[in-house]
Amino acid sequence: MVFRIFEQEATGILSRTRGFIAEAGFTHSLTPARNCTYGCTYCYVPTMRVQSGLQPEDWRRWGEFTTYKGNAAELLARQLRPEQVIYCSPLVDPYQPAEDSRRMMPRLLDALTARPPRVFVIQTRGPRILRDLDQLVTLATRTRLRVSFSLTTDREPVRRWYEPNCEPLEARLESIRRLRAAGIATYATLAPLLPCDPARLAQAAIAATDTDLIGDPLHTRAVKRHGATTRPEALRVSRARGFDTWHDPAFQSETIAEIRRVAESAGRRFGVGVEGFSWLAI
Repeated sequence: MVFRIFEQEATGILSRTRGFIAEAGFTHSLTPARNCTYGCTYCYVPTMRVQSGLQPEDWRRWGEFTTYKGNAAELLARQLRPEQVIYCSPLVDPYQPAEDSRRMMPRLLDALTARPPRVFVIQTRGPRILRDLDQLVTLATRTRLRVSFSLTTDREPVRRWYEPNCEPLEARLESIRRLRAAGIATYATLAPLLPCDPARLAQAAIAATDTDLIGDPLHTRAVKRHGATTRPEALRVSRARGFDTWHDPAFQSETIAEIRRVAESAGRRFGVGVEGFSWLAI
């Protein structure tokens, strides 16, 4: 991977939520950087453009660089309040590849431990979260800490086509198992649902967790008229590989129903969209 890391001072670090995340019950979001070096083809964030605080170079060259908020930890220490329900992050993976060298999250976790909010949720697909396991264990004694770990497909070629900079399924499952063994409440989030064997993916998620399953299909304009949607880059991959049906709302409904059947047979719930993500905010 080749990417660049920049840094800028920010005026704020916690944002009042709106839309999807607000409906799920979160009061604030925490975004430590702008642009994500995972650079997934389907990522909805670049489609939001200025609405997500991006600069034109961010959405034109998504994944080629990231810009960290250099004073994020200091800002967070001042803005934290005990009643907050914080989602980290709707706009960038906090454990993106650039985090290996930048090491922003340890400083943020220290601030959170010193002044804990009511709930803190980390949304990631990055096994590098295990680097901070000791800090996470400590934070979990101070707040309701939850990790939502993204699982997108059980097929390695599919993973390479849509998210080539992300880790394979087994590395993510091992991360979930280690977080769970350490006592961290960890959810498998099947989102976005890329071409896969839905039953097999659900069974793998169930085996790794002791929580209900959360999920969401690829965003489509047929269902979601406004706001964020799947990037054109993912649509091109789907067309080239014969996966057009995975963008079809009727097919998506069938896939969701199959996962729900597998989950319920194991005594778990499967929540899609706002319903599922609301379980993280409780």
